[in-house]
Amino acid sequence: MGGTRRVAVIGGGVSGLATAYHLVGGSDASQGAGDGHGVAVTVLEAGDRPGGKIDSATVGGVTVDTGPDALMIKAPAAAELVADLGLDDDLRPPSGRGAYLWSKGALRPLPPGSVFGVPDKLWPLLRSGLLGPWGFVRAGADLVLPRAPLSGDPTIEEILRPRFGTQVFDRLVEPLLGGVHAGRAGRLSARSAAGEVFSLAEGRRSLYLALRNRRTDQRPPASPPRPALMSLRGGLGRLVDGLVGVLGRTPSATVLTGATVTSIARHGGGYRITGDGFEPLDVDDVVLATPAWAAEKLLRPVAPSAADAVKGIPYVGVATVVLAYSPEAVGGVPSGTGFLVPPVERRLLVGCTWSTSKWPHLLEGRSPDAGDPPVVIRAMVGRDGDQAWSGMDDAVLVTAVRRELAASMGVHGEPDAVHVRRLPLAMPQYTVGHADRLRAADRALAEPPGLYLTGAGYRGVGLAACLAQAKNVAAAVRARVAEPVPAA
Repeated sequence: MGGTRRVAVIGGGVSGLATAYHLVGGSDASQGAGDGHGVAVTVLEAGDRPGGKIDSATVGGVTVDTGPDALMIKAPAAAELVADLGLDDDLRPPSGRGAYLWSKGALRPLPPGSVFGVPDKLWPLLRSGLLGPWGFVRAGADLVLPRAPLSGDPTIEEILRPRFGTQVFDRLVEPLLGGVHAGRAGRLSARSAAGEVFSLAEGRRSLYLALRNRRTDQRPPASPPRPALMSLRGGLGRLVDGLVGVLGRTPSATVLTGATVTSIARHGGGYRITGDGFEPLDVDDVVLATPAWAAEKLLRPVAPSAADAVKGIPYVGVATVVLAYSPEAVGGVPSGTGFLVPPVERRLLVGCTWSTSKWPHLLEGRSPDAGDPPVVIRAMVGRDGDQAWSGMDDAVLVTAVRRELAASMGVHGEPDAVHVRRLPLAMPQYTVGHADRLRAADRALAEPPGLYLTGAGYRGVGLAACLAQAKNVAAAVRARVAEPVPAA
């Protein structure tokens, strides 16, 4: 048996923290029983706080997530982690009201049951007013068109536009992709970015019928299931706090902030990590939980073929603008959670969340003497092909967002408080060839051993996907714990 295995995790976002958590014992560590299980881990975070894109701000007296605002709790890795950290009782559901699309000059209801814009019911689509008569007829053509075999790595557009026509593609598919990936369907790989759609389309003649059959085949649950997407009382930063707390109580774990890694070099049988804000670190294994563009630079000296592979993963920037209004200034919010904007509308907004409507728990505990609760609106800007926001200063950006809130919702009043958060190069784009790039990176990282990649840039952009990847990477590293530690 070998001695303690030393692991460096570069990047202190949720992917890096969750990887470190599982490395030192996972649920055992969270219950105070973890001693590292033969692993000593150091998390190196360049920023002044851990958590990465997960962050919050208090705007108008309401604390709002300014990055991700929901967790796919039906995913096993997410549900297990929340339970391990003792946060189950703090899960909070969304209001359950529907969402809208700002299309053709009005807020129109988003038809329920759609998967990346592919409807499983046609009549709600007709009633929504999103499509003209020809667009509705064209969408129904999916029922009679012959099966189109899939080959290679098709884009989402190559699968969906021929099946449902331009209006469904422009008015449903594209805005939903903007909300999830900040991406464009003509560039994103269906296999990598919309695997559910790809699987339904593969070998089937009609996507509509495949979705409808899936819905009718599902047995109703014995009891009402909890929503698939949930948040946490106090914000998703509670997840970060929980992970950091466990690591802080584990003697074999260290989390350093303000620690910028500048190089990884082979050293003895392992690696030497150097940079600013920490002493050189000699380790046996390195987990890069950074964006692909940062991983590429660090991998270049030690695994150039892996660096070449991840260099091909593009990123785009996004920003959120959170505004708090008095109810009188807003003049009423539609009954729903928010809206998305099709790129064909040529607007700055990608989407808008009516935060205090979507998440009623944000107003829990508010004193009755505090007056009417504010209306908090969270606007999202930035997607592939539209980075106009990045050239605006905060004042210009807020003015542009308010102009579009006036046009879409009739909000003409002055906000009581505003918060802007910019996330340049934050959203990875799983473009055509993404799966090939990952396979090339995996092959390149097999030799030299001890280098691993995890995070949103690789096998899923959502928090739940990142947590699943972190658990899998930690298991792969832990599989090496029993191997003899090479002599320095």
